[in-house]
Amino acid sequence: MKQVIYFFATLCVAVVFVACQKDIASSPEVRRATPNLPAVPYEYANIDVANIANSQTDIANPIFTSFTLANFGIDNNKATLGRVLFYDTQLSINNRISCGTCHHQQLGFAEPKAFSEGFEGRMTTRNSMAIINTVFNGNLFWDSRSHSTEDLVLRPIQNHIEMGMEDLSILKRKLAAIPYYQELFNKAFAAEITNSDLITESTISTALAQFVNTLVSCNSKFDEGSRSQFANFSEMEKMGKDLFFSTRTNCSNCHRGKNFTVSSQEFAFDTIYGGHGGGGGPFFDPITGELTFSQGSMGTANIGLNLIYNDNGRRDGKFKIPSLRNIAVTAPYMHDGRFNTLEQVIAHYNKGIQPHIHLDNNLKNTDGAPRNMNLSPIEQQALVAFLNTLTDTKSLTEPMFSDPFR
Repeated sequence: MKQVIYFFATLCVAVVFVACQKDIASSPEVRRATPNLPAVPYEYANIDVANIANSQTDIANPIFTSFTLANFGIDNNKATLGRVLFYDTQLSINNRISCGTCHHQQLGFAEPKAFSEGFEGRMTTRNSMAIINTVFNGNLFWDSRSHSTEDLVLRPIQNHIEMGMEDLSILKRKLAAIPYYQELFNKAFAAEITNSDLITESTISTALAQFVNTLVSCNSKFDEGSRSQFANFSEMEKMGKDLFFSTRTNCSNCHRGKNFTVSSQEFAFDTIYGGHGGGGGPFFDPITGELTFSQGSMGTANIGLNLIYNDNGRRDGKFKIPSLRNIAVTAPYMHDGRFNTLEQVIAHYNKGIQPHIHLDNNLKNTDGAPRNMNLSPIEQQALVAFLNTLTDTKSLTEPMFSDPFR
């Protein structure tokens, strides 16, 4: 009976998710000429992240007792400006594409298509990664080429396929001619910049980064359960959790810490606040407290998707290990969007890993052959049930994260 109930619940989630994707694809774009902003800025700096639970730690969860985004230097006026910039199509060369065009709030700030359409209609070559909890991440993009949010936010704007604003001096002049930006940049930066030029590459990237860093997921069923011995979990979710953290699957060797990923900032940050971050394993030494993964990998891994990669990732078929926060709503999955469901992802790890020469050690047996999980159908369903507990539904509808031009 429990399996029937779980199947029905999963089916309902899938129907809602597919319907949401169809709404995004088919609904006509009705946009305001100017942003609709509250008279008093949203309290971005007071967003409480104290509830976020570390997936592996030797202290009681949550990992913070009192912590807000103010601790990360978030300023309400700068984040407000960043929100407008994030959703403004005028940041593209022909006013067609915004950051929000490819990062949809209701989908965990991910893209529901394998590849995204750029300003001229050409397609990107990788799936747009979800940008939730970027503030807790140190390595960004599928090849981990960016190491700060300030750097991250400018790259799509300047990309020749995505937004086409390759010369940022054009963007500065463009924004300076838009009346509402005069007031927004003044509120955000006038107190600290004495000269008259408030609209610069630095202030644009700072404001965008401030907003992106407020996009947090920290109130999931998992976070709630970590404070009550997971009394809120169903039997299926508990089975999935136990499998996820077991040596049978090794899922948590790569998906760990508060963000369920690996990242240099993740481990350093968790160490500061008492946790083990990676909880041991090949990337973190809990005895010395030092990072042991090579700077060449930067949180990437070859997971045996192909024997021969057309896209080689960072190198040798290695791609960033993504966060699993909100993973249930961020399909399709992998750098090329090849998997449409979590069931397909788990099927890959269960029996589909390819014996690539650079396959990650966590996915190898002692003889070097792929280490498939070989889970039963019910165990695979249980893993999916657990992954669904990592969704923070509030972050998907939070007004302060929404498009002010709608």
